[in-house]
Amino acid sequence: MTHTELEAYILSFPDSWLDWPFGEDVAVYKVGHDNDGKGKLFALIAMNSQPLRVSLKCDPQLAETLREQYESVLPGHHLNKKHWNTIICSGQLDDEQVKDLVRHSYQLVVG
Repeated sequence: MTHTELEAYILSFPDSWLDWPFGEDVAVYKVGHDNDGKGKLFALIAMNSQPLRVSLKCDPQLAETLREQYESVLPGHHLNKKHWNTIICSGQLDDEQVKDLVRHSYQLVVG
């Protein structure tokens, strides 16, 4: 899956939008607008990463299980390690599994 394909999938969720609060190196995908208008983040993509790297919110128990099962699933880079995973899209998880984890992240954030 390419960055463009993954981004299109992420932005297909209702009220999702792209932000750049950390500069040009990290695409941040948020949902909704909270009281201060900033929204809640549910996905981050490291720009120009090869292979593609995406960080997603995850249920803590599932996050740990995924890290134990897959070398390409790591604790969230620069994020709360209990609630976030960084996935290296090297093919160990197929596109549908990555999409499932995006959907899981979105659902955790919107409730």
